[in-house]
Amino acid sequence: MSPEPIGAAGNTAEAEDRGVAAPRFRLPPATHIGVVRLQVADMARSLAYYERVLGFRVVRRDDSGAALGAAGSDAPILELRERPGARPHPRRGQLGLFHFAILLPDRASLGRLVSHLSEIGAYAGMSDHLVSEALYLTDPDGLGIEVYADRPRADWRYAGRELQMATIPLNVQDVVAAGGTERWTGMPNGTRIGHVHLHVGDLEKAAAFYHEALGFDKVVWSYPGALFLSAGGYHHHLGTNTWAAGAQPATDEDARLVEWELVMPDAASVSAAAASVEAAGGTLERSKDGTILARDPWGTAVRLVRG
Repeated sequence: MSPEPIGAAGNTAEAEDRGVAAPRFRLPPATHIGVVRLQVADMARSLAYYERVLGFRVVRRDDSGAALGAAGSDAPILELRERPGARPHPRRGQLGLFHFAILLPDRASLGRLVSHLSEIGAYAGMSDHLVSEALYLTDPDGLGIEVYADRPRADWRYAGRELQMATIPLNVQDVVAAGGTERWTGMPNGTRIGHVHLHVGDLEKAAAFYHEALGFDKVVWSYPGALFLSAGGYHHHLGTNTWAAGAQPATDEDARLVEWELVMPDAASVSAAAASVEAAGGTLERSKDGTILARDPWGTAVRLVRG
């Protein structure tokens, strides 16, 4: 069963007055992010990190890699593929992944995770983004991770058509208090990938691919060096930034984002998105399972999937 859409607006007329709609094909409101696939240098090391620090559990392990999920579900959220000796992600950045973001089902879970990280001595950055509260970590290969909980949509604020987002200090004590006395026991049922954030070489080219061709709406466009996009009025399913402009794209020799899934509610939407990308000059790779792989101008792969 597909998760409930985190982007769909309750008031269609209100949603139409916000953001900048994709000019041709527009992704359906129920669109969401699916599985994120990473290439890592050492599978055992990565599994130890994702299980102990973040509380994932292995739901599948075979020659192709390992699939990780949350408690109470066999649905994968994250997949790891090993390439022994893969170069670590450079600290100055690399075109491709900035971070992938794990969305927890509630603020209490985020509070329990904060307490867990403190108990095991794991470092995390922390920020309040107005629409969400977030932790930031780095895996053993240097790949960026955000773990966050959304604020209620009714609390989001707008300036004209643009959603207001910021990066300000997190009220850590208040978040921890929300967790109550219950201990962290791993990623709770209902955890999913909320968004993906990419380093790109140019925001206009990123907008041409992700907004004009693929069909995301623009949501936040005044944040310095960044553009945030979504379907259905969510604060963002995709972030792009030029904070690593001048860097090279990740290669097969690097620990990296292999691909991320963009899940749509039906096959017709997948076909329409693919046709829009092709009409804009993009090239596609079609798989026997009906999924379609598209690549942005820097080679980052997004797989178009029917939910």
